[in-house]
Parts: sequence; C-alpha cells; structure tokens
Amino acid sequence: MKINIKATNLELTPPIREYIENKIGSLNRFLKRFENKSEVEVFVEIARTTKHHRHGNVLYAEATVPIGKKILRAEHFDWDIRVAIDKVKDKLQKEIKKYKEKKIVKRRNV
Repeated sequence: MKINIKATNLELTPPIREYIENKIGSLNRFLKRFENKSEVEVFVEIARTTKHHRHGNVLYAEATVPIGKKILRAEHFDWDIRVAIDKVKDKLQKEIKKYKEKKIVKRRNV
C-alpha cells in the first residue's frame, strides 16, 4: 500500500507524517485482497480550513482509496489533527468492510 500525503495551509512535520503512515497503514490488512494486480494507493490530505480562526473544528483530514471502479472516501473536521486522522481511519475502515461485504454477497448470489 502506498500512502500519498498532502498538507494544505498546515506544516507537515515528521511526527505527523509518521502518525498518518501508522494509522492509515494499519488499513493495509483490509486492502490486501485488492492488491492482486497493482499496489493500492491511499491519498491523504490534511489541512487548516481557515487562517483566522484559532478555536473550534478548524483542522481537516481526508482519505481517498480508489479500488477498481469504486472510490472509497472519508473526511473529518476537528480541533486536533490527530483526532481527525483517527476518525478518518475509522470511517474508512467501515467503508472498506462494507464494500468487501457487498462483493461477497454479490458472488454468493451469482
């Protein structure tokens, strides 16, 4: 699994990069079955949504995983970038599980 990280209006420090790679990298076990032809790419974007606010949900994390013809996507706004990354990981994990279950049901019905 390859993770592409983009930071907008926010400095991407090595600890944040490592945190993203650890959290999003843990989804690799769910994506292994989709890596038969090529490596799965995960696009992660972290951003500060506004420059003039200091409080509230001003940080944003988004992850996109293209699997075949389907694109799985999760996003979350929060006050802490680490919390936003955690929530995105959880949402994306649910999306992947739901997609896998749909594929299994389709195979059984055919």
